[in-house]
Amino acid sequence: MGVAQFKSSGKCHCVLICEFVAFHGYQEGAELNPHSISIAVRACASVGSNILGRQIHTAVIKHGFESDLPVMNSILDMYCRCGCLSEAKEYFNEMSEKDLITWNTLIAGYERSDSIEPLFIFSQMESEGFSPNCFTFTSLIAACANVAALQCGQQVHGGIFRRGLDGNLELANALIDMHAKWTHGYGKEAVELFDEMVRSGIRPDQVVFMAVLHACSHAGLVDQGLRYFNCMLDDYHIKPNQEIYGCGVGLLGRAGRVEEAYHLIRSMPFMADESVWGALLGACKAHNLSKLGKLAAKKALALKPNMFETYVMLSNIYAAEGKWGEAERMRKLMKRAGSKKEAGRSWIEVRNQVYSFVVGNKMDSHIERVNEVLELPVRHMKEAGYVPELVCLIHDQEDRT
Repeated sequence: MGVAQFKSSGKCHCVLICEFVAFHGYQEGAELNPHSISIAVRACASVGSNILGRQIHTAVIKHGFESDLPVMNSILDMYCRCGCLSEAKEYFNEMSEKDLITWNTLIAGYERSDSIEPLFIFSQMESEGFSPNCFTFTSLIAACANVAALQCGQQVHGGIFRRGLDGNLELANALIDMHAKWTHGYGKEAVELFDEMVRSGIRPDQVVFMAVLHACSHAGLVDQGLRYFNCMLDDYHIKPNQEIYGCGVGLLGRAGRVEEAYHLIRSMPFMADESVWGALLGACKAHNLSKLGKLAAKKALALKPNMFETYVMLSNIYAAEGKWGEAERMRKLMKRAGSKKEAGRSWIEVRNQVYSFVVGNKMDSHIERVNEVLELPVRHMKEAGYVPELVCLIHDQEDRT
C-alpha cells in the first residue's frame, strides 16, 4: 500500500502514514519522494508525534532530500506544531536555504507559545531582505495581542497600512481581536476599526463579531455591543455560536444587567456550555447575586466537573452567606476532582521591552524590584486604615490551594 492510499483513508490513518515512511526510509532501495515525505510529515504534525517526525527527518537526510525546500519547510512546521521550538530554531538556523514560507512557519510556531520571540524573528527576517505578507502579519498581530505589547502592535498595524494590506479580511479580523484584547482603554479603538472595516466594504464574520463584542464588554460599551449583536443577526444573518453568546452574556453581566444575561442564555437555540454559564457566574459574583450564581455554578460543573475557578467562586458564595459547611464541601469536591489552577501569567511593556511575570516565580532578576514597588500600595492602604473584605481573604486562600 502506498502513501496516497493511506492518505485517502482519512485522518485516522495519520500514524500509519508516519510509520510507513519512517520504516521505508531505512530500507535499501526503498523509493521515497518529496510528495510522500511531505504527506507523512504533515501527518506527524497533525497527531503531535515528534518521535515519528524525527525518524522521518532521519530518512530525509539519508535519502538526500535536504536540498528540497518544501520538504524542509514541512519538517520545520512539524517541529513547531509538536511544540519542539528549541529543535525548530536549531533546525531553522542550520537550513542552507530559506524562503518566506520558512520564516512564516517559525514565526507562527513561536506565536502559538505566547512568546514575544516572533517579533525578534520578524526583525531578523527583514534584515535578511525578506518582505512580510498577510500570513506574517497575522502571526505578528496575534503575538502582540497575546503578550499585550501595545507599542509593538501599533507598529505592526502601521506596517500593514504602509504595505496596502489593510483590506485583507484575515488581517482585519486579527487586528480587531488584538485591540479587543487590549481592554485597558483600547476597546473604542477596536470598535472604530470594526466600523472602518464595514465602511470599506469588508463583510464581517463570526470571528470579527466575537472580537468586537469582547471589546465592547471590557470597554463598558453595552448598548453599542447589543447593537452589534442584533446587527449580526438581522443584517448579516450570522447565527451566534457558544463563544458569541458567551460574549453577549459577559457584555450584559459586566454592566450589572445580570437578569438580562440569564434571559439571553434561556433564549439560546441550543444548550449553553460551561463557558457561557461561567460568564454568568462571574457576573453574579461581581454583583453579589448568590442565588443565580449558585445556579450558574451548578450548571457549569454539571457540564465540566473539574473547573477549578467554578469551585472557588461557588465556595466563596457559600462563605459570604455564612454557610461554612457548604464552602468546605466545595473545597473537598475540588480536591477530589483533581482540579488545579494554572499559574497566572501576565506581561507588561516598558520602553519597548516586554517583561513576563508568573505567579509564584521568585527566580526572575527583576522580581525583587517588583516586590519593593508592590509593597508601597500595601503600606499606603494599611496607613489609610483599609481592612480587606472577608470574601477577598477567602478567595486569596483558595488561590493558594
